[in-house]
Amino acid sequence: MRKKNINDRSGYGYLFILPFFIAFIFFGLYPAVFTFSLSLQKWDGLAPEKFIKLANFERLLSDKVFYLSVWNTLRIWLISFIPQFLVALLLAAVFTTYKVKGMGIFRAIFYLPNLLTAASVGLLFHLLFNGNKSVANNILEALHVSGAPFEFFNDPVFTSNLTSYIQWWMWFGYTMILVMSGITTIDKNLFDAARIDGADRGQTFRKITLPLIRPTIVYITITSIIGGMQLFDVPATMSDGTGEPDKAILTISMYLYNQGFKNHNYGYAAAISVGLFAIICVMSFASLKAMKKGGNKDD
Repeated sequence: MRKKNINDRSGYGYLFILPFFIAFIFFGLYPAVFTFSLSLQKWDGLAPEKFIKLANFERLLSDKVFYLSVWNTLRIWLISFIPQFLVALLLAAVFTTYKVKGMGIFRAIFYLPNLLTAASVGLLFHLLFNGNKSVANNILEALHVSGAPFEFFNDPVFTSNLTSYIQWWMWFGYTMILVMSGITTIDKNLFDAARIDGADRGQTFRKITLPLIRPTIVYITITSIIGGMQLFDVPATMSDGTGEPDKAILTISMYLYNQGFKNHNYGYAAAISVGLFAIICVMSFASLKAMKKGGNKDD
């Protein structure tokens, strides 16, 4: 009888997880299905939808601006992610190897930029460098720097690299904390055994620490790809949504937004979002395979 009562209550678990599935269906699954359906149509938001099969994707494959936005997004992400990860790895190694005074304060300071909204950070740097009377130009003129004032945002290379720097500055502290959490889970006995065998700090880091934090590195890489490929806030606020100069910071998400909400071409915008999803999937899968292949070689 008691067993029967327990079985009768087993259905309550589904009741508790039901809100999640309801939210997922309405805010996750339905928008994804609707987006793919919309990518096969022509729609301006007012007139009835017109089914045009794969015409939006055919246009996407021949769209030079789309390819430019893909290249811009990849370049900004790579120039940001590589130093971000290397600096985070170096700081994590220092903080977990040596007893640094005020380590908690340093970690808080490094993590602080991640708490700021990306749009406000983009607006801040826009005010710092935009125009002859910007903060940066006022400082350079006060220092009597030759050639000042400069039109910083007329230089595509400077603007693109500044965007990458902002992404690095905002995220290296978060990455550092993730790497530190991965290092602290390693059994201390492994390090002690390595020291007894005569391994120095560099060998211990390369042969023990790096292989054992590979799952953390995979997680950081994939989440960085997902976030980096959807970059929008910083370049949009720095260029007023245009991606200028010379569309150097026009990202995929910005191009998608402009097509949908400025040009009112929702069908083509949906096709761009499907293309963005495919790019993220391919890059994430490739990085995962590369990490696993590297791990197998070490084994």
